[in-house]
Amino acid sequence: MSTPVTSQPASTGRAYLFLAITAMCWGANAIFGKLAVDEASPMAVVVFRWLLVVILVLVFTRDHLRRDWPVLKLRMGWVICSAIFGFSAFNSLFYVAAHHTTAINIGILQGAIPGIVMAGAFFLYRTPVTWLQGAGVIITMCGVVVVAIRGDLRQLATVSINPGDALMFLACVFYAGYTVALRNRPAASPLGLFGLMAIVAFITSVPLVVAEMVLGNFQWPSTFGWGVIVLVALLPSFLAQVFFMLGVGIIGPGRAGVFVNLVPLFAAALAVVVLNEPFKLFHGLAMVLVLGGIALSEKGKP
Repeated sequence: MSTPVTSQPASTGRAYLFLAITAMCWGANAIFGKLAVDEASPMAVVVFRWLLVVILVLVFTRDHLRRDWPVLKLRMGWVICSAIFGFSAFNSLFYVAAHHTTAINIGILQGAIPGIVMAGAFFLYRTPVTWLQGAGVIITMCGVVVVAIRGDLRQLATVSINPGDALMFLACVFYAGYTVALRNRPAASPLGLFGLMAIVAFITSVPLVVAEMVLGNFQWPSTFGWGVIVLVALLPSFLAQVFFMLGVGIIGPGRAGVFVNLVPLFAAALAVVVLNEPFKLFHGLAMVLVLGGIALSEKGKP
C-alpha cells in the first residue's frame, strides 16, 4: 500500500468523500434488506448478490486475481474460512434478520462490531486493552442490550428477545471474527483478495439456497426484488469496498476506520426517510451508548 498522502487538502477531501459514501452504502444495506422482504427469499438475495459481484470481480479485478493467485492458493484454507464467516454467514443472517426486525435496529446493532473485534483481538492475540477501551466496549454492549429489549427492562426478566435482533447480533459476531482474522491475511493486493473471497462466498452460498428450496422457503425474486439485489451488489458489495480501499490508501487505515462508525447513523436516517420507520426514544439512547462507547474506545487506544 502506498504511503498515505495527508498534506494535500484535495486528496484528503477525496478520501473523506470516498469513506462517507462507503458508510452510506453499508448503512443502506439495512434498508435493502427490508425492501427485499416479500420480494425475494433471504438466500435468493445472498446467492444472486454474490453472483453479480463475481461478474463484476471478473471484469474489473481479474488482473489482480491473476497476479495474486500464486500467493492466495497457498492460503486457501484461510480464504475459504474468512469468506464463509465474513461474507456468506454474515449476509445470510443479515437478510434473515431483516424479516424479523427493523432497519434501525440492524444499523445500530452493527455498531457493536468494533467492540467485539477488540474483545476478540484481546483473547486471541493478547492485544493490549486500556481501561478506557474496556469501558467503551461495556458501554457499547449496553447500547446493544437497549436495542434488544426495546428499552423495556421487563424483558430482561422474561428473556424475551426479538429473534431478528438475536440473528443480527450473531451476524456481527461472525463479521467481527472475520475482521480479527484479517491480521493474518495473505500478502496479496486488497482487490485480488476481495475478488477470490467473493468467488468463494458465491460458491458457499449455493448450498444455502438449495437448502432453502428443499425446505420450501425459496422465493424467486420479483422485478422489484431483482432491482434490490442489483443495488446490493453494486453499492455495499462492490462500490463500497473499492471506495474504502481508495480512502485507506489516502489517509491510512487508522483514520479511515473511524468512518465505519457512521454506518448506524446512515442506517437509522435512511430507515426513517425511506421506510418511514419510527425512531423511538430507546433508539436514540442506544445510538448514544453505541457511538459513545466507540468514541471512548478510540480515545483510550494505547
